[in-house]
Formats: sequence, structure tokens, C-alpha cells
Amino acid sequence: MLGFLATKLFQPFLKPLKYFVDDNFRSKVEPVEGSVLYSNLYAVVEHSGIYVGGGQISNIIVDSLLKGESTVRLSNARDFTDRSLLGKKIYVSCDKNGKPVGDFDVCGGAMNHVGDRGFYGLVFKNCHSFSQKCVNYSQESYWLNSIVGFTDLVTELPTNLLLLKKTANHKINARKWLLWDWQEDNQKEPKQPEPDWQDIERQYKHQPLTPEYIEQLQQELEQTKEYQQEISDENIPKDILNKLQGFQQNLQNISDKYEQVKGFLATCPDAQFSYQQLQDCKIDFTALAKQLQNNSVIKDLARKMGRNYISEEKKKQNKIPTASKSEVHGTHRSDDVMRLLPSELINLEDETLETLFYARLLEQNLLTYELQGITFINGEEIEQQHKRTDPVVACLDTSGSMQGEPLLKAKALLFAIANILKQEQRSLHVILFGSSGELKEFQMLGAESLADLLQFLQQGFNGGTDFETPLKRAVDIIKAEKNYQKADILMISDGDCNLSDYFSAQLQGSKDQLNCMVYSVLCAGQRVKDNFSDEIFVL
Repeated sequence: MLGFLATKLFQPFLKPLKYFVDDNFRSKVEPVEGSVLYSNLYAVVEHSGIYVGGGQISNIIVDSLLKGESTVRLSNARDFTDRSLLGKKIYVSCDKNGKPVGDFDVCGGAMNHVGDRGFYGLVFKNCHSFSQKCVNYSQESYWLNSIVGFTDLVTELPTNLLLLKKTANHKINARKWLLWDWQEDNQKEPKQPEPDWQDIERQYKHQPLTPEYIEQLQQELEQTKEYQQEISDENIPKDILNKLQGFQQNLQNISDKYEQVKGFLATCPDAQFSYQQLQDCKIDFTALAKQLQNNSVIKDLARKMGRNYISEEKKKQNKIPTASKSEVHGTHRSDDVMRLLPSELINLEDETLETLFYARLLEQNLLTYELQGITFINGEEIEQQHKRTDPVVACLDTSGSMQGEPLLKAKALLFAIANILKQEQRSLHVILFGSSGELKEFQMLGAESLADLLQFLQQGFNGGTDFETPLKRAVDIIKAEKNYQKADILMISDGDCNLSDYFSAQLQGSKDQLNCMVYSVLCAGQRVKDNFSDEIFVL
């Protein structure tokens, strides 16, 4: 019954969009013997079977999901769709002209399996595996419709609806999929209402660009292109076609953006940037990624500022424990359907609780076994005495002399440090400064994202340089904020300014009182001495 791959899932929208178009603007059909049928159960789940005539459908019925037991049975259309939450109409395999297609060998094979009992899995040997096996009983072969070399070893591989459709295309010439409105006139469900196209576009744009999300988005993009090709010769209203084209373009834009910035995203895999956030940041992400990946000083300084602990280290040879997945350690919440607890599977046997199961799956909130173990290897172990470090107050020079390459290096450094601090749940206070009295501030506590920081860093003053104003403000922040005790000050500039002896003495007194340090980073020029830094770095 559940034909999907066990991957991290996101909420797809192509399925309800297609159902709206198919229900309102495309022809309705009735299946013939050997037709492949499927119905939409949920956002990422479908149920499939083979029509065998007389209103009957040969399909897998789960007897006990807990035990993995199932039986091939005949169902009428009502029973076939009794758990369908996205519409009761059933999709039917059709040729390129919209005429239902089937095959007597497929029908006969499906009938011969009625009564068979066997193992049922969520991923392997599911309803689509059974349907695909039946389709392969066809003696026909439409090679021009499918990939040469396509095999029928379907029961040994995970099978989803897309693979079933490709098999039907190859074996019975299924080129289109149209709806069968099987319900009586007085019981027909209302027409599918038009979805909110703009809201759907917004949801895609605000989804974090994880590799799992992009993989499925690209699959949905390809399916959208195939669907547009499928309906290209049909009488679909122009405004609907335009909206579908806009939907496809939105997916294409997100996919293209990911390809442009994936080098940058690889430097901050936990940042959870969305397409919209990246669009709002008018930054050369390729250049930023090169700095983050190739500038060794940025890497070293980010580690120095971002270490969770200042450590005294002692090395010794020892048996070092390393993590493994050799035994059941306990339970945790995830979307790993291969390690589900039996208590979760029970929900799928109750129609009322089935929706709750799917919701937990999408939320990665199912109770699953946690595999964990320890393996000991020979190696050098470091004993550490830990001392907690605290937030960072960063002062960034945005004067005219910093424009161009120096400012790009500065932003890369600040972003790298912010990324580590956020992972360690430590605060960052950023002060942009220029000439005397020119300050802009941003505080990253928890809710504020790295994308917000990048947007903030687009601002600046492009004038003169005054170090005393931002340093005085940094000291005031450390004094005023209780959780900023022992915070370090990071001064990022090109070194074209110095402090008066009077202010330098004041700053040294504050540093002693607050037990903090000032790290200066020069983004241009050579290493120079100053009268306020504890340590100086050159990018």
C-alpha cells in the first residue's frame, strides 16, 4: 500500500495540482481489463492495483502491518479508495490519445495471484511492486517509450509509483493517466477546488535547501515537465497552463540557485538557508565560498574564536572508543521507517490513526530504534581540562578603504565565526562602524539566522575610520550584558587607524576588569603593531 522511498520527506505540491487539473479540465475514462490503476492516499503515498473487469481490482491488502503480512484480494473501487485523503477518483493507464489501455496477460496474472499471501514492506514488496510484477506479464514491449535495458527485477528493488509508471509505459504503452469517476451521481465528490498557487510558491521558496529537499524537488521538477508534456495536446485553459509553467519555473529557479551556491552551503551545512533568504542576500556566494574554503587564516581564526572550550591538552596512547551502530542503544524520534517500533505500526491498521502516522513521518517524529555502540581502536588520546568561553563582540570596519576584497574577506571571517558560535549556542554581537559616531548593530542570539546576519552585513558607511567609538561600545555591551562576561572582542579592519594613548589606557583597564581580550584582524596590508590588541592576524 505504501509505495515510497524511505528518505527524508517534504510536503510535495505537484500531486494536488495535477489532481485539480485532471478533475476539472481533462477527460474522464473507465478502465479496461489489465489497466493499471492508482489512487492518491496522502501527500507522499499512493495505492495501486490492476483492473480485472467487472468493477474489480486485484491489489494487495495488508492483514497485519505489525507482522508484515498481506494478501492479494479483489476490491471494488470504493474499497480501493477507502483510505484516499486526496480525492476518491482513480487514475487509469491510457495511451497517447487518452484511450484506456490494458493487457489480457496482465489481467490474467493479476487474477492468478488472488489469494496469495506474503510479506509486505513499506519500501520493498509493496503494492507498487505487486502491480509492476503483474504489468511485466505482458508480452508486449514498447521500447521507444522507455529506457533501453530496463529490467523486470522489480521484487528485489524498492518500487515507487514513478517506477511503476515507467514499466506500464514500456509494457502496455501507457502514455497518459486520466481519472475514473466511478462514484454514482448522487454520491459524487465535488470538483477539486483550485489551490492557492502563490502560497505553494511561497512554501517552496522558504524551505531549507537541504540535499534531501533538493533531491526531491528536482524529481518533482522532472515530473512537472513530463506532466506538461502529457497535457500539451489537450484543451486546458491558458491561464491554468500559465500557472503550471510558473510552478515549474519556481522549481527550476530554486534548483538553479542551489547549484550556484552549493559550494557555499557546503561550508555551513547546518545553517538551513532557504531560497528566499539567499535571494534577499545580494552577495557573491561563489566568492564568499572560495574565501571560506581556501583561506587558512579564516579557518584557523574561526576555530580559535569558536572553540567551545579553552583547553590544556595532554596526549597519551590509549584505546580510544569510537561510535558505531552495532547494537540497539534505545529509542529516539526520526523518520527511519526501517527501524520503526511496533507501537507506531499499529496506527496504520486504524483508519483514524493512519493520518497521525503520516504526520509524524513528515515531522520525523516516529519512535524508532536507535542503534549505537562502541568500538575501541589504538590511537593518541588528548586529555583536556575545560574552561568555558563566552560570546563574541565583533567590530567590522566598513569605511571606504575596506571596500572590495578586504571587506569580502571580513564578511567571510565573520560568517565562519558566526556559524560555529550558532552551533555552540553562543551569542554574537556585530557592530558595523565607520567614522566617529557611525554605528550599526546586530545581535545573533538564537532566533536570528545566519541569513539575517548576511543581510545585515550588506550595510556600511564607506567613509572614514574611527576605532574608539566601536571599541567603547563593545566594552559597554560586555559590561551591560550579564551573559557577556569574559566575552572576546574581535576587531576587523585594514589597520589604517590607531587609538589615542588616553583611550588605550582606558581600554586596557576595562580588559583587565572584564577579563576579556581583543583580537585584531587585518584584511589588507602587512602585520603591524598597535596599542590595544592582544593578538593580531592578517588575512
